[in-house]
Amino acid sequence: MHKIGIQTANIIEDETPETGFRRIANAGFDCVDFSLDTYLRYEEFAPGYSGRFFEKSLDELFEFFTPHKKAAKSLNIKINQMHMPYPMFATNISREANEYIRYQVLPKSMEICAFLECHNIVAHLFNLPNTVPDAACALEQEGIEWRANAEVLHELVPFAAKRGITICLENLYKPGNRRLSEGPCCDPVKLSARIDYFNAKYKSEVLGACFDTGHANLTDMDMASYLKILGPRVKTLHIHDNDCMTDLHQIPYTFTNTRDKICSTNWDEFIRTLKAIGFTGVLSFETAPALKAFPQELADDVLHFIASIGKYFAKELDNAK
Repeated sequence: MHKIGIQTANIIEDETPETGFRRIANAGFDCVDFSLDTYLRYEEFAPGYSGRFFEKSLDELFEFFTPHKKAAKSLNIKINQMHMPYPMFATNISREANEYIRYQVLPKSMEICAFLECHNIVAHLFNLPNTVPDAACALEQEGIEWRANAEVLHELVPFAAKRGITICLENLYKPGNRRLSEGPCCDPVKLSARIDYFNAKYKSEVLGACFDTGHANLTDMDMASYLKILGPRVKTLHIHDNDCMTDLHQIPYTFTNTRDKICSTNWDEFIRTLKAIGFTGVLSFETAPALKAFPQELADDVLHFIASIGKYFAKELDNAK
């Protein structure tokens, strides 16, 4: 049966990581998506800010995360994926801040991934704001984004190839004034070609895809078609739900399109398509905000509930035709 996972955000506390990992294990999860993205705070981009987390030396970072690594191993929890801090590059922060991200945050994230014996790291690619007036301009913008992203990826993938890590590119959306639209990695044909190019060039699976169900919902994506085109390139999942308007990261089956209980996400199709493409990875839930939506006294019940959905998905995936 497929393993199930949960992100560590809102569960693991740095002072006592074993407590959080024990809660995850007791709820019935096998794996975690390590939320490394929570260690890059937006106040770090402010002029004159000191105390940036990723300015620590590698030895200091490894010492910091050693208790997390030991706790996970002691409870037989696999760190199967992690989320690289984002943005990889942004137009609304200073050049100095972008250089801090590119030359400290990103390469050190790869080192931490290897240290934690994790083989998949999910990346949010550079994503320009949705300000283009027409399709031709949107196509030009997409090309600008990819050239910038490819430049950074070429700096990271040699380490990935050496340490057996796959950088998983996530389907994103573009926030706009009135609506959301497709962002980087939403075109499965282009994404497949780009993944194949990098993997052939570096003779290793340095790139893969992370399929995010919530982002697919927000962009009205044809989920089945997208997944079938990507096929075995899909290495990781971000499973969560929303109202088709806001990136809420809530528990599956939370939202419906009508009062007739038709889910806003077609979870049956999701499972059937994973079966069709032969997905063998972890059913990983990206539902950290849900743990804040309930009273703290119910947090462990919420974790058990999410795990029960994961087990149901795993059972249906094994039984799907």
